[in-house]
Formats: sequence, C-alpha cells, structure tokens
Amino acid sequence: MATQEQLLAALAGVIDPNTGKDFVSTKALKNLQITGADVAFEVELGYPAKSQIPALRTALVAAAKGVAGVANVSATIHTRVVAHAAQRGVALLPGVKNIIAVASGKGGVGKSTTAANLALALAAEGAAVGLLDADIYGPSQPMMMGIEGRPQSEDGKTMEPMENHGVQVMSIGFLVNQDEAMIWRGPMATQALEQLLRQTNWKELDYLIVDLPPGTGDIQLTLSQRVPMTGAVIVTTPQDIALLDARKGIKMFEKVGVPILGIVENMAVHVCSQCGHAEHIFGEGGGKRMADDYKMDYLGALPLDINIRLQADSGKPTVVADPDGSVAAIYKAVARQVAIKIAAKAKDFSARFPTITVSKDT
Repeated sequence: MATQEQLLAALAGVIDPNTGKDFVSTKALKNLQITGADVAFEVELGYPAKSQIPALRTALVAAAKGVAGVANVSATIHTRVVAHAAQRGVALLPGVKNIIAVASGKGGVGKSTTAANLALALAAEGAAVGLLDADIYGPSQPMMMGIEGRPQSEDGKTMEPMENHGVQVMSIGFLVNQDEAMIWRGPMATQALEQLLRQTNWKELDYLIVDLPPGTGDIQLTLSQRVPMTGAVIVTTPQDIALLDARKGIKMFEKVGVPILGIVENMAVHVCSQCGHAEHIFGEGGGKRMADDYKMDYLGALPLDINIRLQADSGKPTVVADPDGSVAAIYKAVARQVAIKIAAKAKDFSARFPTITVSKDT
C-alpha cells in the first residue's frame, strides 16, 4: 500500500500552470485518504477556474496513479473565493467579497468594454460576479450588457440588481431616461454613486467589477477613499497621450493605498480583415514599457478589432458572443491573472473580530 509521504511527493510534482506553484506546498491539497489501493483527495483553488479543472484533475490523477500500489484515484477540485483586505480603515461591503476597480486616465481607451468582458470572463469560470457602472455622466453598461428596464425594490429603500449573462449589474442608466443628461456637480454624483453601490442588494458576490469614470478628479478620488477596493486594473492604449494619463491614474491609487493588479493594453494592434496586414495604429509596446517602469504586471494586449465594438454595442460582449474565439481567450486570461493576484493577497479577517458596543449603565 502506498504511504502518505509517497503520494504527497508525487502530487507535489504537479504544478499549477496558473500560479507556477504546486498544490502541496501551498496547502491547496486537502483530505488525502488512502484505503488499500484507493486514494482520494480534494484540491481547493482560491480563484475561479472552471475551464482549467479537467486538465488539472487529469494531471493530479496521473501523478497519484504513478505511485506503486495505487489503483483507483478520486480527485475533487473546487474553488473557494474569500474576502481579501481592502484599503486600511475601509470596511467591506455586505455580500461582496472583493471589489475590483477598472480605471483609465482618459476616456475612449475601451475601459467599459474591458470591464464588461472581465466580469463575464470571471462569471464564465464559475465565480459570482457583479458589475457596477460608476460612470454617472456617461453610463454604458446597460447597453453593453443588453439590459433594459428599471430595478425592482422590495422595501422601498434598496434595489435588486439587474442581471444578464449571469452577471448582476447596477447603473444610473437604469434609473434615468436614455437621453437625459446628468447635470450634477461632483458631490451629487459621488453621493448618487455611493447609493448605487451600498443600496443595491448584491447577492453574495465573489467579485464586484467597478467600471470607474475616466480621469482622476473628485469622483474618482472620493470613491477610491470610501469604497473597499481589493485592487485596480488600469486600461490604456499604446498611445503616448493615453499612457501619460494612465500614469496619473496609477499615482492616484498609490496615494489612497489601492494596489494595482496590472495593466491592460487596449487597441494594441490592428489586423486588416481584408489582407491580414498588422499595423500598430496607436504605437507599439507602450503599455508593456509602462508596466516595466512601475514594476507592475502586464496583464495582456487586446487588438483593435471591429467585432469587439460591434459585440459590445449589441449587448453581447465578446466573451459571450464568441466564447471560444481568440479575443475572448485573451479576456479570460486577463481575468484569471487578476483573480490569481487577488487570491495571493492578504485575507480580510475583520469578520472574526468581535463587535464592540458601549452602553451607558442606568
């Protein structure tokens, strides 16, 4: 009969391609049981990876069967996403484990499209995901996510999130007419956004993607200070002017203590649909150089592709419109990297602390 030490040694040889680490040293392997020639164990991943599980299970089972005396192997692989620490002094939102801000220094770089596809990619991998459209002046997620109508309220105080493609969504666009301009000063917009965030009955989310408005003004700064953000993703194009503004966004998050999870480079290259000629319309490698300058992760590059725009405008972003396509694969790879970086962060232990109340004796 195989020993536990033999099995652990064999299983330690299987490396998670997403993290570069084995499952034994990271304590992801649990409940190893040996009954004669039968072996059973569990693997708990800290990030959603539905598409990765079959290949991981095959590798683990093969490693266990390579040990002398092992005939049958039962391997269960599941995901458990936990809450991770946000900025110091900011309490987590009820029903939301992790908040990811998607930001850009300037508009027009594809930030909202990236936010929608990241949310859909995380959901496709099995996570419970929400999407908050934080652009009060130019909400675009209702159209991108293909949602119409107004949110319901059971108690007259809170709202139920809208939902499509397996993602919970909230936006000011659900509450105002499509052609109505939001002529609000900064404090009003910030207050409205905080209400959208805190008065929505988010249903036990693993991740809430916040599509921030472009820029680094009052709204962005206030949100970065008040909203418990696990981390931020910066979206830019290779163009020098976009990179200049993206650097300002990075500095803003650094000042308020929100870690940058990585940089996504949008519109990196255009491939002609007629002749196949590749051209770097907005420059080449700017996002990669910026990531290197700031020692940040370069999460990936998206092409300048008309289908990305057409799919988003139709209410079916790329990840759901063409889930097996090459562009969807890039979005899924970016989302997986973001989830893995979050899983490696310090956990939030505030729920373990007792609530202290001070009462006055009578």
